[in-house]
Amino acid sequence: MKTISAKKKAKLRRSPGKQKRIKLGPRFLRAFEFAAEKHAGQTRKASAIPYITHLMGVASLVLEAGGDEDLAIAALLHDVVEDCGGAPMLKEVRRRFGKCVAKVVDGCTDADTYPKPPWRERKEEYLRHLAAADADTRLVSAADKLNNVRSIVSDYREVGEFVWVRFNGGREGTLWYYRSLRDEFLRHAPNRITRDLELAVNELESLARNNQPPAIEA
Repeated sequence: MKTISAKKKAKLRRSPGKQKRIKLGPRFLRAFEFAAEKHAGQTRKASAIPYITHLMGVASLVLEAGGDEDLAIAALLHDVVEDCGGAPMLKEVRRRFGKCVAKVVDGCTDADTYPKPPWRERKEEYLRHLAAADADTRLVSAADKLNNVRSIVSDYREVGEFVWVRFNGGREGTLWYYRSLRDEFLRHAPNRITRDLELAVNELESLARNNQPPAIEA
């Protein structure tokens, strides 16, 4: 019986036209319920929008890019360690949903301790981590960042420069981070998510450039 290498499996996951139909079963439903329970009461930044909408959006992007059920589950759970319990939560994810899901969730987590390390230090470390991450982790992470940037762009069009108040990195730090993420993801062969991420980050940079705050005179 001919076997498929891990590298080829990852490539098939990222090429929707080259794989058979993805079947989502009871594990996916359990993961959705688990994510909804753990993130209950949480909202998107500076809004009343339930946080589960972000997780649903990331899972949708992953599936549209050819991700399988494990990656769709990891997308639903990608923030559960960081926001809902830290390292002990990762053990629970591994127990409930398996090693493959836990590995990707861990790879999408930039802090599993409380309090979290300083913002800039945390983001720089995550960028270094991404440079060596496997293709599955990079796919889910890129989908997460794409969903976030699209939300920022949409909010920027609505509230302008006030949008930066929501972020620990402020205007310059947030732009630096997403610019760095874009460049890191583009180091590898592009896929539909990384292409769209590039477009979204470029649009965000263009908006920010056209709304550059006036310089403060000394």
